[in-house]
Amino acid sequence: MTSSRTTRIFFAGGGTGGHLYPGLAIARALVHQAPHVEPHFIGARRGIERDVLPTTGFGYTLLDLHPLYRQAPWKNWRTIVGAVGAWRAITALASQQAPRAVIGTGGYAAGVALAWGRAHGVPTMLHEPDSHPGLTTRTFANGAQSLFLGFPEAATRLSVGGRTRVLPLGCPIEPPPATPRPRAEARRAWGLPDDAFVVLVVGGSQGARALNEVVAAWTAQGLPDGVAVIWATGKQQAAAYLDRESGMVRVRPYLAPIADAYAAADLAVTRAGAMTIAELCAWGIPGLLVPLPSAAQDHQTHNAQATQASGAARYVPQRDFTVASLDAAVRSLRDDRSALTAMRQAALERAHPGAAAEIARSVIMTLGLDAVGIG
Repeated sequence: MTSSRTTRIFFAGGGTGGHLYPGLAIARALVHQAPHVEPHFIGARRGIERDVLPTTGFGYTLLDLHPLYRQAPWKNWRTIVGAVGAWRAITALASQQAPRAVIGTGGYAAGVALAWGRAHGVPTMLHEPDSHPGLTTRTFANGAQSLFLGFPEAATRLSVGGRTRVLPLGCPIEPPPATPRPRAEARRAWGLPDDAFVVLVVGGSQGARALNEVVAAWTAQGLPDGVAVIWATGKQQAAAYLDRESGMVRVRPYLAPIADAYAAADLAVTRAGAMTIAELCAWGIPGLLVPLPSAAQDHQTHNAQATQASGAARYVPQRDFTVASLDAAVRSLRDDRSALTAMRQAALERAHPGAAAEIARSVIMTLGLDAVGIG
């Protein structure tokens, strides 16, 4: 049985890393600031949380949760049956120790827990990472005590009551070190020239085939003078590209940790997930953002457009991402350092490297918790 001297907070969200990892970052920051807080994660058996949560040290409950099957509505009986079972499981979990709050971080895994919290008078809070809010956020924003936004633009797409605090505090990420590795030193660690123009290509943990194919053809035709590439292909696609390494090209299945690659980069070519953009801004790295066309509600396109509007990146639809367009963009920014500097400054101005700590501080203040121990 959990000690009655702890303060339990339910975290609900998952399905994808973009909905799970922000919750984990907030939970760690909460425990750091208020050691008596006990985060307990509620997620789906079919989501990424199934593999990640057992490694975190936090308590967790995995439930038979399903998304809405928009393209196959006859399957939604699974969603309904799963929700009923999840409601009962959350009730049983709360009977052991009632939660002080429910914090939803998005995705289908969050909806039932947030609804349970509302029905039982438990304060609810939400973190929305994307510029185009997802269904869970749109459903539960009105009535939440706090709404934490990764993109300030998301506020224009939400309807909230007067009691909801809307706080654009950013996406919780691993912040850059207080003293990042000097760029020349980072490049030497990669075996690249100090004065190279370094392009970092990252398609996410699974890679992005559309990005990889274009980058492979681009490097094969010969890079522009002075340009070097650090290229993370994704584990599943690595076998097809690892032999593409050359004097100015470094190819890896993935980058973990990624700090030395960020420290070396002048420009990043990436998808437009909220967490990726948050990391690029925190490091002050201009981006060529190529959104995943199949992302839910096309949220990556909205993220890329918002970031471009801020001046921190250029948005390139996947249909326009070709060897020619990539080569032209890299040459343009390599030759126009003032434009690159302006993009870097815009990224830094948009950055929230301490988002996790700021969100945790707000949660503590809103709930009236003791931030130094058990009061």
